Amino acid sequence: MNMKNFPKIIIILRGYNYSKVRTVMNALSGSSIKAVEITMNTPGAVEMISKLSSEFEGKILIGAGTVTTLEKAKVAIKAGAKFILSPVMLSKEIIDLCKENSVISVPGTMSPTEIYKSYTDGADIIKVFPATSCGSEFFKGVKAPLGDLLLMAVGGVTKDNAKEFLDNGANFLGIGSGIFNKEDIESENLQGLIKSISEFEKIIG
Repeated sequence: MNMKNFPKIIIILRGYNYSKVRTVMNALSGSSIKAVEITMNTPGAVEMISKLSSEFEGKILIGAGTVTTLEKAKVAIKAGAKFILSPVMLSKEIIDLCKENSVISVPGTMSPTEIYKSYTDGADIIKVFPATSCGSEFFKGVKAPLGDLLLMAVGGVTKDNAKEFLDNGANFLGIGSGIFNKEDIESENLQGLIKSISEFEKIIG
């Protein structure tokens, strides 16, 4: 995948069942947000990735989050994940596996050293996590000496600070279900979810 075409915003869904995740994805389908991460510590995550990848193929990219081992990466890729995210640095073996399968790799980092190591190992996008602990100005600051790397802010990103991260050098954002009213996800209130997405799109421009 050409990284210029990779969605700028990824919605992270952790702990929700298939029906609720599917409702969120239906709400996203008419929006500019075209990527969803299902975390691997969600019950039934692999089955969800498989079913939803098939159902929303060509409409929304499905990825796997909280990938920490080679085995989890293999299982997620086999299920149809188009990108892999981790809260920690990914081994070069996992990054190479992703490349072999045309899957985007997004390891987790929190320091310039970890960012540079992940970059030299061949990661496609480098996740800064938890982003709010580093602060939005960290992104611009780390790019000054290391160059214009592709960085993703994840961890504590909300509709209130999302634009601040983008304005300060984050290329991508991973944002949890906090952009929605949790009750709308639990009750599968499609119109409520669509309204929240529309409000978020206006904020980030």
